[in-house]
Amino acid sequence: MPDIHQIWKTILPKVREGVTGVGVWTALNTSRPITLEGDVFVLGLPNGQTELAGHLKVMATRRLIETLASQELGSNVVVRVIDGITDEDWSIQKRRDEQAKKLQDQAMQKMRAEMSARTNWDGVYEQLSRRYAAITQKSLPQNRARFLSEAVALVADARKNQENYDELGERNFARCLERIAQYTEIPAAIVATQVLERVGEI
Repeated sequence: MPDIHQIWKTILPKVREGVTGVGVWTALNTSRPITLEGDVFVLGLPNGQTELAGHLKVMATRRLIETLASQELGSNVVVRVIDGITDEDWSIQKRRDEQAKKLQDQAMQKMRAEMSARTNWDGVYEQLSRRYAAITQKSLPQNRARFLSEAVALVADARKNQENYDELGERNFARCLERIAQYTEIPAAIVATQVLERVGEI
């Protein structure tokens, strides 16, 4: 394991030469190297001094530190600035990172599921529109009845494949039911009853 304290002591004067401003100098002088984990060079700031972190996260300053540290280590590193100056502080930060990543992954999965559900129901909605547009003599009840039968079957199949029964999924389902009701001049509740009976929900 490289001696990161010695590396920081070596590159700090060079970093100071490449930056200007009381704030960034104070941040540099206050920061402490904590560890090198993989390609992450971890710098910490004491509790109560975290407002100085912004000076070290400025792109030009961070890149300068990374370049000089990489030269000393003989391999490319990225700088991570955290609150605290101990190994335990770094462990706490990693746990926070892991939790944040889990939350982000969950949010992404939910968003993908919602987009997929919306896309699927949008496709059904468009199919209903196309099928209705293809009907000749729409005023004849027998033609509307044939459309109703086809539309109920189409929406029922989509309902069977529906993965999310959250509010968004239910609203998109309802939107298709209302489209059928509009086209056939039948109350939406009756259309819904036919679809739900077909899929065994009532």
